[in-house]
Amino acid sequence: MIDPVTLAVLKGRLEQIADEMDATLFRSAFNPIIAEAHDACHGLYDAATGATLIQGKSGLPIFVGVMAFAVRAVMDKFGDTVVDGDVFIFNDPYLGGTHLSDFRLVRPYFRDGTLFCWLGSVGHWHDVGGNVPGNYNPAATECFQEGMLIPPVRLSAGGQTRQDVIDIILANTRLPTSAWGDLNGQINALDLGAKRLDALLAEYGAGTVADALGELRRRAATMMRSLIAELPDGTWSMEDFLDNDGRTDVPLKVALDLTVRGDRMTLDFSRSSPACAGPVNIALSTTVASCYVALKHLFRDVPANAGVMDPIEVVVAEGSFLNVKAPKPVGGYTETILRIIDVLFSIFEHVKPAITNGQAYGTINALSIAGHRPNGARWVMFSFYGGGHGGNPEGDGLNHGNAPISTATIPPVEILEAAYPVRFTQWALRPDSGGAGTHRGGLGAVYEIEVMNPEAEGFVFGERARFRPKGVLGGGEAAPTRFSYEGADGWAEPPLGAKMVGIPLSRGRRVRLETPGGGGWGDPLVRDPAAVARDVTLGYVTADAARDLYRVAVDAHGALDTVATARLRGTGA
Repeated sequence: MIDPVTLAVLKGRLEQIADEMDATLFRSAFNPIIAEAHDACHGLYDAATGATLIQGKSGLPIFVGVMAFAVRAVMDKFGDTVVDGDVFIFNDPYLGGTHLSDFRLVRPYFRDGTLFCWLGSVGHWHDVGGNVPGNYNPAATECFQEGMLIPPVRLSAGGQTRQDVIDIILANTRLPTSAWGDLNGQINALDLGAKRLDALLAEYGAGTVADALGELRRRAATMMRSLIAELPDGTWSMEDFLDNDGRTDVPLKVALDLTVRGDRMTLDFSRSSPACAGPVNIALSTTVASCYVALKHLFRDVPANAGVMDPIEVVVAEGSFLNVKAPKPVGGYTETILRIIDVLFSIFEHVKPAITNGQAYGTINALSIAGHRPNGARWVMFSFYGGGHGGNPEGDGLNHGNAPISTATIPPVEILEAAYPVRFTQWALRPDSGGAGTHRGGLGAVYEIEVMNPEAEGFVFGERARFRPKGVLGGGEAAPTRFSYEGADGWAEPPLGAKMVGIPLSRGRRVRLETPGGGGWGDPLVRDPAAVARDVTLGYVTADAARDLYRVAVDAHGALDTVATARLRGTGA
């Protein structure tokens, strides 16, 4: 039995190893999606099962969840042939992956000739081939149109790097220099992780550290069972929708039936839509990881490891768009996992209202603009964009935040303008985009981008243009996504809402993205009128919305008109 003080110290030291691995990659990666946006993650995984032991706090939680499946895929394929010095690489989204842009490196860590644990690194590479620069192709009908697919292979064998594997990978990207830099950054992160583990195990001993890892998982599982046991027994249902699959303008349903029985929970997605033609399908491992991330948002004090899911069963029907196999396209996985998180947030309005919150903006609105420089070199600007988070029991939702699947941030405008021939003519909060509520939903944003190149093409892969983020406990819906682009005949919008390929652009023409806010929490008429007036003064809410949604009057100077407000709310003469 490990003593509490030693356990706390080792927990911190182990988390620091994963955090340092994150930092190493962020500082050395070539592409801004990793270097600036931190679209990557590192962790330690169980030697026998591949289960998550420790995750970095700066990377994407969704990656940590699926990496457990990735480690198991390596174990299943290579078995007892794994030796010290091996490093495995792949991006297969059906074997513990997400989509083809996310490259995984898995390294066994040996101590005194025995496998102690696995180290994992995953990062979003800038371009991995396929039909669309940046790889978010809403028109894809199979994974081969989304990029190269690399199965688990040895990148290094017993410490010897296999240059032939690297050559194959770099030959299948529009940006080989960027890919080369990202690959080396991930290798360096794994090297650092092994070095830090060497020092830790030399200080405390492999047995003590292994005991700590086991105890941390047991505590997470015990705490999760205790929290579930506090919930009422029963079954609740919730549904939400994706706008379409990028091919046909037909909604796709994410349906959840949540059952609590004692200290166990079942998350049943069997009523969800079948697999679709377009790229919003996801693999089963991604669905399970999405549930892990959502539950960690709701039960924040539970340690972040595989123990969280021990008392939880996830049920997904064969043939569902939440459980597909190759070659079904999965490039837009981000949109689907965000909707899974949305339904979990919303269903707790009925299960345990005290911890529920309004839905976040629910889409990364992936936007790529690509062209050629005067010297013929290819450039690809890919980025995702922020929006509002839901109102919650403690206050208003976050304005212009990152998606709940991650801690990834939007690359700074200065970095994007310096790296690519574009100019941001607007980057601002979007008034009235947050759902009304006792606690208002956070605001989305408005981005307007002007092309400085003679010619370019745009590609957008977004959601929430048809189905707005929902509020809870009487809170209002947020504003929807709106995407538009400037063509020869003026401004236009995509027929499918926020998905389109091959948008023709030229110097001086712009694209405009307006992102959703978050759903509101609680009855808007309970909101303090002074808080509404402050929102109007700050430009978060217009005077018209204050009157129509909150029944609050603001005078011409932006001050609260208490007499008119009392009349609107029926509390005065």
